[in-house]
Amino acid sequence: MSNGGFAVTAEDLTRTFGNFTAVDHVSFQVPRGEIFGFLGANGAGKTTTIRMLCGLLAPSGGRATVAGFDVRTDAERIKQHIGYMSQRFSLYEDLTVRENIQFYGGIYGLGRAAIARKTEQLLDQLGLWEHADRLTASLPLGWKQRMALGTALLHDPPIVFLDEPTSGVDPESRRQFWLLIYGLAAGGKTVFVTTHYMDEAEYCRRVSIMRDGRIIELDRPGRLKDKYGVRTMQDVFVRAVGENNV
Repeated sequence: MSNGGFAVTAEDLTRTFGNFTAVDHVSFQVPRGEIFGFLGANGAGKTTTIRMLCGLLAPSGGRATVAGFDVRTDAERIKQHIGYMSQRFSLYEDLTVRENIQFYGGIYGLGRAAIARKTEQLLDQLGLWEHADRLTASLPLGWKQRMALGTALLHDPPIVFLDEPTSGVDPESRRQFWLLIYGLAAGGKTVFVTTHYMDEAEYCRRVSIMRDGRIIELDRPGRLKDKYGVRTMQDVFVRAVGENNV
């Protein structure tokens, strides 16, 4: 499958677990440099889809490419070209912010000079200088999430997958995090983000809505609001998936 200049493509992407179909013939394309929102209630199939796209889970059917690489045959090369931030904070809380960045720089295979340079860049970009030598465990969740984003960017990937990155953080931290996301997109990176905060969907260029493993809507937020005759993406979501699934 040719990627046609797209950062991410999926064609009938499917994943089953026994008799359960978690992702059911999903198809979409994400242009380079787009902030693409992936919406759906818990259990809709968002995280399973992301895990396949990141090369962490093999598809049961269909095809997909990420950064031009096939998810079935080039999973290891995909991992070199993406940043991934999971729902759960996954850094080491008994290390300082600086030590975590340096540790993950080593994991990504960066040399000492590159790690030192990247550490300074990220501390500056993410506004973490004053917290650089604090134990990660002592930071508020919003700062931890900034730090997790920073480590996902250490190897300068062209595509970043963010799986509910602002879950559980306060509104101001959410706003600051989205300013960082805008900055990434302005710099040319593709941002693929899942969220259950419908107001955050307004910040995406396009959004898809999943229900029961399938994409039931995919368009720009404004067009979806026009389609359903509503004023907010929360109302779009309720209309699309049904109140019982929200």
